Parts: sequence; structure tokens; C-alpha cells
Amino acid sequence: MTGQRPTVSIKRAAVLGSPIAHSLSPALHRAGYAALGLDDWRYDAIELTEDDLPDWLDARGPEWKGLSLTMPLKRTVLGLVDHVQPLARLVGGANTVLFSPAGTVGANTDVYGIVAAIREAAGGREFRSASVLGGGATAASALAALAEFELREPRVYVRSTARSRQMLEAAVRMGVSPQLRKLCEDAPPLGWPADLTISTLPPHAADHLAQATLELPPGAVLLDAAYEPWPSALAIAWARAGGTVVSGRAMLLHQAAAQFQAMTGHAAPLAEMRAALGANGGQ
Repeated sequence: MTGQRPTVSIKRAAVLGSPIAHSLSPALHRAGYAALGLDDWRYDAIELTEDDLPDWLDARGPEWKGLSLTMPLKRTVLGLVDHVQPLARLVGGANTVLFSPAGTVGANTDVYGIVAAIREAAGGREFRSASVLGGGATAASALAALAEFELREPRVYVRSTARSRQMLEAAVRMGVSPQLRKLCEDAPPLGWPADLTISTLPPHAADHLAQATLELPPGAVLLDAAYEPWPSALAIAWARAGGTVVSGRAMLLHQAAAQFQAMTGHAAPLAEMRAALGANGGQ
């Protein structure tokens, strides 16, 4: 009688969105699995729209443990999961779904990713002023991150005040009072560089800000969430002006590390995940 190999129970996770082919999340999570010998874990990238999400979630089996979400699914999923963690409800977006015996849980690790990336680059530096570029879901997470630094009255530069309504509603919930300013494409706004600036604008949307001479406060820090292509024009100009630049890839790394631990129950192997991120285009 020949011996039979034991059946391996696969545990599944994935990143969802549209488009999704560019996502670096699979490289990050798979590197974590490999480093810890989690051979029974599988992580995929799945193209999925808002309309498809409800039926897709309902059809998941017990092998599913977690999801990473891109916009606009971060907001849509709040009405589809069984439970929403307080931070995700506060900012109005969940970039993470956890499958548990008690049902599906919406969570937010974006805020942690922003805070951890800034602290990694700036150490214990104290900031007195802050600016945010953009008014979408990531901007809401940026406001929550700024509150962690006791920066509750940031200047927020938006292209459309109408599309910033949900971000402003989130600000009220978290006790932050943003000073809303208009962001024009033909000229940089006056006085926008602060001690800490977080750009949540899409790729190239901040390029015009790099064309003007930047006058930065001493030791000014920029986190540019648009990590592709990298370095961005704004990051290059900021560094040339003597400021500190934090890539959105650092934010991505730390939010993925928090997801990894929440999904697997293991502390994320940060060095190996960082190496995988560098192997996919640098930081």
C-alpha cells in the first residue's frame, strides 16, 4: 500500500480593484509567506468592479482569510461587510476585509501605513504645520494620520470642493478642522509647503507644483502617495530644495505589513517584504 501525501488546506487572500494588474500587493504578501514558510497561503490580484463586489463577497468559501482593496471599493465595501472597525468607519473607507467565524470585517490599515512611513523617515521630529494635496479617500486617511501627530488644522488643497464632501464629513467625525484651499493646475498655491505635506494626488497630478521654485521650511517632509512612476516630479523638486521625501511605497509596505499580521496572525517579516518591493521597481 502506497503512502498518501496529506491534503494541504489552502488559505486564500487577494487584492481587488479595477485596474489591478499594476498592484504590488501580491509581491509584498507572497514575500511574507515565503519568508515565514507559509506554504499553504495563496495571494492573488483579481480584477473586480463596484458592481461585481456584492455577489463576489457572498460567494467566498471558508478558505478565504483576507482582502486588500483599492478605490473605489474601499468605500463601497463598508455597506457589504458584517462589521466595520471604528477607524475604518471614522475615515469612511476600509482597505482591508478580514474573514472570521463571526463574519466579514472591514478594517483600515492605510492610516497606520502613513504614520509608520513618516516616522520611519523623520524619526521623532515634531511638526508644527501640515498640508494635504487632494480630497479623496486617501486624503481622509491622511487627515487621520495627521491627527496622530497632533496636527488638526491642516491646509487641504483640492481640485474640486464638490468631490471632497466625503473627506470633509470624515474630518468632522475625527475632530479635524481642515482649511480648504483651491488647487489650480495653472499655478501653484501660495504657502502650501508645510513642515509635513502629504500628497494623495494621482500620478502626474502634482507635476505643476514641481515647476515653481520651492521654498521649504527647514527639514520639511513630503509623503507622495503616487509611487508610480517614481520618483515623481514633485519628489525630485522637493529633494532638490533640501526636504525629506517619503515614497508612497513606504506607505504601501507598512499598510501591507499590518494587513499581513491581521490576516495570518504572524508578525510581518518587514525586511523580506521591503526587499520584494525594491525588486519590483525600487523605493
